[in-house]
Amino acid sequence: MNSDDLKLFAQVIRAGSISRAAMELGADQSTVSRRVGQLEIELGVRLLHRSGRGVTPTEPGRQLLDYAGTVAALLDQAAGALREQAETGPAQLCIGAQPTIARIVFGPLARSLAARYPQTRLRLVEALGSQILEKLGNGELDFAVIYLPEQIGTLQFDPLLSEGIHLIAPPGLGLEGDVIDMARLGELPLILPSTHHGLRLLVESLAARHGFTPRIALECDGSTALTTRLVMQHCGCTVLPLAAVSDEVASGRLRALRITSPEVRRKVGIVPGRNRAIPAGLATVTRLVRLQVDELVRAGAWPDALLLDALRPAAPGG
Repeated sequence: MNSDDLKLFAQVIRAGSISRAAMELGADQSTVSRRVGQLEIELGVRLLHRSGRGVTPTEPGRQLLDYAGTVAALLDQAAGALREQAETGPAQLCIGAQPTIARIVFGPLARSLAARYPQTRLRLVEALGSQILEKLGNGELDFAVIYLPEQIGTLQFDPLLSEGIHLIAPPGLGLEGDVIDMARLGELPLILPSTHHGLRLLVESLAARHGFTPRIALECDGSTALTTRLVMQHCGCTVLPLAAVSDEVASGRLRALRITSPEVRRKVGIVPGRNRAIPAGLATVTRLVRLQVDELVRAGAWPDALLLDALRPAAPGG
């Protein structure tokens, strides 16, 4: 016996006949009659008096009708409570992102969430990739928007977009054009994070696949801003998405060369937290994230990005 059985039984009592109940339910009369019969067999009692004029409940039938009303009211109450929670949103929400993504997404997303869920207390966390994954694993974050690691493993994620990785160099280094062959990465002094960080793993993976040895000028586990400052001070080059340095490139303080043969792209996705109770309305929140990212890409605010749902390019000049 389940709630659908109780609902059908109550409908039969209200209609006063199995044929009328079947018509109101849009079901076959024999199906309704069979299900009532199965309910009587399961409970071991007769639930209906059947006559040429229709059906009326027996005493056990009246008792079951009372229970059916109680169950229906509880289900309505539960549905209403959950809908109300979904409307008001989570009491609090903690979202993580790496610096480049945080720089692009956090502002527009915070405005969207404040408009949709004004009562939600929002906490935004910016950290390196390895730190974000750790916080997701121990339940500190509800979800994060991150660059997906080279080794996905068992990581659950919802893909959003991919973006190109560029060689970032100081002006006057003698590099011509706006592209650079993959193999030439081995000729240039690079500033990269230490081995636990995504970009370092990415470069080492490319080196292994394409037969060059990275020249590590120095390791920097600080922010993207610190790394780019070191590049501007001629301490070496680095590899970053264009979005991380778009202002510096536009002002001429840095150069960005697209890596080719083959082109290097990295995926961005939404990764849920683990060991954490799912906040009410989280599905709606992640849909808002996807819509916000879609708008940013279409507006050209996320340079060199391709939406993964249909590999749609960013706006011209993005």
